[in-house]
Amino acid sequence: MLNEQSKFSPRWWLRNPHLQTIYASKLAKRPEIDTQRERLELEDGDFLDLNWSKKTSGPWVCLFHGLAGCVESAYARGAITALEAAGFRPVFMHHRGCSGEPNRLKTSYHSGHTADIARVIALVHERFPNEPVGAVGYSLGANALIKYLGETGRNSGLEIAVTVCPPMLLSTCADTINTGLARVYQRYLLGLMHKQYNAKRMAYPQLELPELPNGLNSFWLFDDAVTAPLHGFRDVHDYYEQCSARQYVATVETPTKLLYALDDPFFTPSVLPNADELPSCVQMHTPQYGGHVGFVEHRAPANHVHWLDRRLVSWLQPLQQA
Repeated sequence: MLNEQSKFSPRWWLRNPHLQTIYASKLAKRPEIDTQRERLELEDGDFLDLNWSKKTSGPWVCLFHGLAGCVESAYARGAITALEAAGFRPVFMHHRGCSGEPNRLKTSYHSGHTADIARVIALVHERFPNEPVGAVGYSLGANALIKYLGETGRNSGLEIAVTVCPPMLLSTCADTINTGLARVYQRYLLGLMHKQYNAKRMAYPQLELPELPNGLNSFWLFDDAVTAPLHGFRDVHDYYEQCSARQYVATVETPTKLLYALDDPFFTPSVLPNADELPSCVQMHTPQYGGHVGFVEHRAPANHVHWLDRRLVSWLQPLQQA
């Protein structure tokens, strides 16, 4: 059992959590990536769009993005570049409806949707049965990854996992992002969710998706009106209760790193598990600074490889010996 302070130390002018979050997402330079896109047809009639590394050797690392993210997100490009340079082969899974084309079903994805994570991990093993497999999840994808690890125990199919800024208590996170400056992020993310939903209504009128009501200006309201009923939950409270990852940490049996900045503007430290909730295979790293999926040390390293990407490579090194 370990709860350690990480050695992330940004320049003084990058110690603001909002600057960390915005700089990493919108301003920090990231290299272009070159991956192979595949459309994976699913048994339920829907599809997943995957981006595979073109490297021909090395252990595989599955990447699961955050809310409304995609392979062009800054953290995704940074991770793919750093992992490939270190000898890994990343495969990036787009959650349903996030690859630039609406998915075909009424349902899409949410913070606790683990079936697609399981399908992609199984696919990698089917195609590369002799290669070790790891995984990295970001934000919503990190929450879902922890839930998957807890659900599957020793049968996760992963040698190691890394989770970055998971919203482990969804109700607390919905409260936090609905206050103060954090409402700027809420407004931005809800705008993307509205856009994705309306794009699906236009693309598939046969689904008869209802028009979004006015005033869905918080995650509490959007998830109660849209996410929960579409995915079979009784209401937003049922959704948040069932899908919060913290309750699944105790049954994780895969070696897992949990990275969380104590100044994350999306959450508060109260979402983190206590020491007695952590199994011996889970190590929690809680630097004082970093924002939400930020962890930028300074303006722009010459190779564009930021602290977070280097940390991922370091933590995934056991895959090289597996």
